[in-house]
Amino acid sequence: MQPVNTLAAAPRPADSSIGGLLLESGKITPENAERVLRMQKELGIRFGEAAQRLGLITEADIQQVLARQFDYPYLQPGEGRFSPLLVAAYQPFSHQVEALRAVRSQLMLRWFARGRKSLVVLAVDPGEGASLFAANLAVVFSQLGEHTLLVDANLRQPKQMEVFDLSVKQGLSDMLAGRAELDAIAKVDAFVALSVLGAGTLPPNPAELLSRASFAGLNAQLEARYDVVLYDVPAFAAGSDALAVASRAGGVLLVARKNRTRMSGVSNMAEQMRQNGVEVVGSVMVDF
Repeated sequence: MQPVNTLAAAPRPADSSIGGLLLESGKITPENAERVLRMQKELGIRFGEAAQRLGLITEADIQQVLARQFDYPYLQPGEGRFSPLLVAAYQPFSHQVEALRAVRSQLMLRWFARGRKSLVVLAVDPGEGASLFAANLAVVFSQLGEHTLLVDANLRQPKQMEVFDLSVKQGLSDMLAGRAELDAIAKVDAFVALSVLGAGTLPPNPAELLSRASFAGLNAQLEARYDVVLYDVPAFAAGSDALAVASRAGGVLLVARKNRTRMSGVSNMAEQMRQNGVEVVGSVMVDF
């Protein structure tokens, strides 16, 4: 995924040393840690350097635990069972993720610094990459140390539980129907400050459910608990669901796909949002 910016903190582990983090992550065993400590003492070198000399870890392992020391967690390829398209988790220093961070910075300045906490991520048509963009954006917000909640408000074809390999059955629809509480929210342990609320049971009346007054109360609860609440919603062309959610959040980030999305569609979507009192915070273009 290649986003192009077109916009004009949790507690640490008890032992946050390199050695402690390598042990905690399973990169080295307690027995091997003793070998490393002996070499470290004999040669007067750092723990990580000694572990590398013994062939127990790689430079990539060192970079990963350093990132955790500075509360910037990410994953190595093959680690975890998330979607490989979650580039913010697996390729945090790539050009694509640099672009995501640029979008994040603009959103912090233009929206969240103004005391706003909720934002809808929206595309014109299905298949334009808004769900995947929302997932990656949630990861980079959490890497900033912002307590971030990604809500899958697509009650027709939800995707976020698959992206993050979560198995919680209840979610947003169940909470709006009064059949679930906030414990339906799943914390993604691989990251410092990221949680996901899935869509839950797919209802026969998604638009009506999202338009209920109870949604406003739920959104207020979520904003009280999190610094950033991102809503992934059905495409604008799919019906009124997106507008119902956006009216609660107050703001929307428009997502267009390069060489696919018609700019007339984006303009029409933006105009309808404004007419309904929703602020269009900005727009991004994604390239797959």
